[in-house]
Amino acid sequence: MADLPPAAVGTLPRRRLGVDSEHANYKWWTLSCTGLGMLLATINSGTLIIALPDLERALHTTLLGLVWVILAYMIASTVLVLTAGRLSDLFGRKQAYVGGFVVFALTSLGAGFAENGTELILWRILQGIGAAFLFANAAALVTDAFPREQLGLAMGTNTMIAAIGLVLGPVLGGALVSISWHWVFWFNVPFALLGAAWGYGVLHELARRDTNRGLDILGTATFVAGLTGLTLGVSKGGISGWNDPVVIGGLIAGVVLLPLFVLIERHGRAPMLDLTIFENRLFAAATGAAFINGLSRFALLFVFVFYFQGVHGDDPITAGIKLSPMAIGMLIASPLAGIWADRHGSRTLAALGMVVSAAGLIAMTTLGVDSPYWQSSLWLLLVGIGSGMFNSPNTAAMMGVVPAHRRGVAAGARMMLQNTGAVLSIAFVMAIVTAAVPKSVLLAIFSGVTTGLSQAQLDPFIHNMHTALWVLAATSVVGAFVSLLRPTTAKLREAEAEAVPA
Repeated sequence: MADLPPAAVGTLPRRRLGVDSEHANYKWWTLSCTGLGMLLATINSGTLIIALPDLERALHTTLLGLVWVILAYMIASTVLVLTAGRLSDLFGRKQAYVGGFVVFALTSLGAGFAENGTELILWRILQGIGAAFLFANAAALVTDAFPREQLGLAMGTNTMIAAIGLVLGPVLGGALVSISWHWVFWFNVPFALLGAAWGYGVLHELARRDTNRGLDILGTATFVAGLTGLTLGVSKGGISGWNDPVVIGGLIAGVVLLPLFVLIERHGRAPMLDLTIFENRLFAAATGAAFINGLSRFALLFVFVFYFQGVHGDDPITAGIKLSPMAIGMLIASPLAGIWADRHGSRTLAALGMVVSAAGLIAMTTLGVDSPYWQSSLWLLLVGIGSGMFNSPNTAAMMGVVPAHRRGVAAGARMMLQNTGAVLSIAFVMAIVTAAVPKSVLLAIFSGVTTGLSQAQLDPFIHNMHTALWVLAATSVVGAFVSLLRPTTAKLREAEAEAVPA
């Protein structure tokens, strides 16, 4: 269908495994497919995070290399998610989504055969390319299929599925690592191939394709260089010192190239990030809040994997189970928040969710080396509830005000900014946590082997963890204020009826 003119899309017979696109139940078939992609993405994230200590031991990588196993994937998917959204608007979301599954399957297979940290990072970059096409199209496909009044429920269901993946991921990761770290990647292959087959069979092209052709190669290159430089500089600075030439060069690249990227996008003919979509106040505020949400949340699981395995000495399966309260909180809150937002609007609920998460993050600063598990589980549950309260209403609100033919690029913008926040979250938290802690102690903690370390040796890490949690809590409070910048509930219907300029 890539060769059909825009007007022809939607006119052909479209019955495969599912139902016709005009059928009342087509929206649920679409949700089943995007839900599978969401489940795969979140399970993959959880399994890999829980496996980091084992990867460090098996591949003999450095602390910085271990962190970049996560960051390389995130940067690739973040930088390319807008290009993926742009391509899907031009050539069709179904093809892009199915292709994302195929690439994810092949690169997961390759990652399991990596023999060292460098090879694994390269495979993770390629895996991030496949993920970009999944991230950019999932929300757009759901928004195409669902009526506006049910969009909060749909996004809440997707978030609930993500929470299930977050529950299963760390536990499954612990079980897979007990077999071999390779299976942390290989288990993705059959699920991704199933997703490709399912998407090919049930999805339809519902939106007209964007007629404004062209790709922003200069903007993409500028953004990847700027974000990579900034992330490398921040993440390496805490380990190697802030006077390291690589650290200085990376920070300079970020400070110079990221503002330059904005200028390029403002004047480009077919920009990677169309800044006109931010002229809608609701979309702009919700997207800004999504960026701050990524900044204040993503590093949390990263920190607690090393708290449970590195400080408490838990095995991977036990650590995975201990992480589950956060996902359970999301599982409970997400669908309820989506239903509420459909009826009453997203403004207050999204802001309250950020406040609830901030309260949980502040409470975590009381945790120490010997704190009982009930305390950490309670605070993780609270943060999870706050995340569920924020995510589905915020996503539904921002996607609901975008015209159908711009939803690919809008979904890409949302994921780009949210993932940029997540990338910077890990980089900044890594810099805080590793500062002034002896490298021998850090190596023991990040390897999950703390036998013989005294409380006095662990105290600097705990102190830095508390500092990082305070920073994340403060960031979450800022996110609450940004959420309140969107129109009030009384003006919400009018704001959502406005079309973002094409």
